[in-house]
Amino acid sequence: MGDDRIRSELADLAGYAFDEVPWTSPRPLSESRVAIVTTAGLRVGGQPDWNPGDQSFTVLPGDRKDLVLSHYSPNFDRTGWVVDPNVVLPIDRLDEMAAEGVIGSVADVHISFMGAQIDHTLETIRLDTGPAAARALLDDGVDVVLLTPV
Repeated sequence: MGDDRIRSELADLAGYAFDEVPWTSPRPLSESRVAIVTTAGLRVGGQPDWNPGDQSFTVLPGDRKDLVLSHYSPNFDRTGWVVDPNVVLPIDRLDEMAAEGVIGSVADVHISFMGAQIDHTLETIRLDTGPAAARALLDDGVDVVLLTPV
């Protein structure tokens, strides 16, 4: 399926609207533990590829070994990932920021979802896998999340 067809089919797709927008005041960045949540469809080597409509998530280990970009869409441009994985998962930049004291620390776990969702309500993510991913981050003491919507 080409880009033009996808764009025409999705051009008028309405996103989910929340009734309320929760807000919390985070601690200063210099004291915060930071994690990354990406929609690049990363997996740890050996895990199966994503399937269309898969709203699960992968917990990415802090050691970053064996990460594979396994986004299912043939239209997904993998060039940036090949040249510099920080385009998708800017973990080296977070490490630098932690070393400079800009952020408190880098989380041990990060989260990857697969973008390009067919179900635009994202019901499973909103009600099931999203809260489970949040729990994994909270269990690691994460204060702030850097979103990389790829």
